[in-house]
Amino acid sequence: MRNIRRLFLRCLRLGHRRKWTKVNLLTDYVRYCRLCLVSLAYNSFTDSDVVVESMFEPIYWLVDHVTRWFGIVFVVLVIILTSSIVLIVYICVLPLILQTYSTEWICWHVAYGHWNLVMIVFHYYKAITTSPGYPPQAQKHVPSVSVCRKCIAPKPARTHHCSICNRCILKMDHHCPWLNNCVGHYNHRYFFSFCLFMTLGCIYCSISSRVMFREAYAAIETMYSQTPSTTFTFRERAFHKCIIYLWVLCSSVALALGALTLWHAMLITRGETSIERHINKKERKRLLAMGKVFYNPFSYGRCGNWRLFFGVQKKTHWISRVLLPSSHSMYGDGLTWKLPSWIPTKRTVVAI
Repeated sequence: MRNIRRLFLRCLRLGHRRKWTKVNLLTDYVRYCRLCLVSLAYNSFTDSDVVVESMFEPIYWLVDHVTRWFGIVFVVLVIILTSSIVLIVYICVLPLILQTYSTEWICWHVAYGHWNLVMIVFHYYKAITTSPGYPPQAQKHVPSVSVCRKCIAPKPARTHHCSICNRCILKMDHHCPWLNNCVGHYNHRYFFSFCLFMTLGCIYCSISSRVMFREAYAAIETMYSQTPSTTFTFRERAFHKCIIYLWVLCSSVALALGALTLWHAMLITRGETSIERHINKKERKRLLAMGKVFYNPFSYGRCGNWRLFFGVQKKTHWISRVLLPSSHSMYGDGLTWKLPSWIPTKRTVVAI
């Protein structure tokens, strides 16, 4: 306050009498304005990261709200694209399979194709409609490790705040716009299973239609390169374009979604989520600088992590809970992380 008063008096020429130049006067005005702004916005916790985050806050707000409203559009887009592929397979691909393949191959294609389709539809529906899990608001004694700065509520272990959903999510992995939902404790298994079976389905369609794709591509080239005497009917042109659309879309999705599935498979093997991956990476570097080794407290070994993720308590569950549609819930409540009795007590921690 003393500095502000001294500068103010000097600016009004009420202080020390001296000969002012224009440069000195302008410098004092700038210093006075800067000091006023700093005094009004002073915060002992402010640093460069806080300033940058505050500057990008309008962008974060725009992205969060756009993602929230466009989530429904993404879900409709997934349904439309998947339905179009299924229709093309039933109308164009399956009749040729029934006409040219042997009985054994026909039975295999029909059985595998419909099983894969059922698994995709089931897990996508469950991933959309299942709540990821939220910390209870009514209970006062919630086991927590910190307090959420936005919810101003206890935050249990592995819980993170989603800015799009505007609430804390138990064992949050990420917010998926293609589901219009967060991926958390209770629907993480449905999300991963959907990615896995959708990737397998796209690979199956790409391999099954590869010969037809070559023929359709050659026919399209012939139609546009040769003389007008070579003509195709509207049905033939539509058939060729549908096959090309099927193969290009399925191959592209298989590559992109396959990479995402492998990434999440690696995280599940390590007993981590996408958010915990970054947190553990920083913690590993910090402990390494101190000469210590970091161990993931939520990892129960490679096999144990997969069994806990899918809820496989006995061998038959690999079929009934993994290879067949199952709506069983994830183990635990997402608030505490105790080792289940059907996981071996001897933990082989995954080195990360």
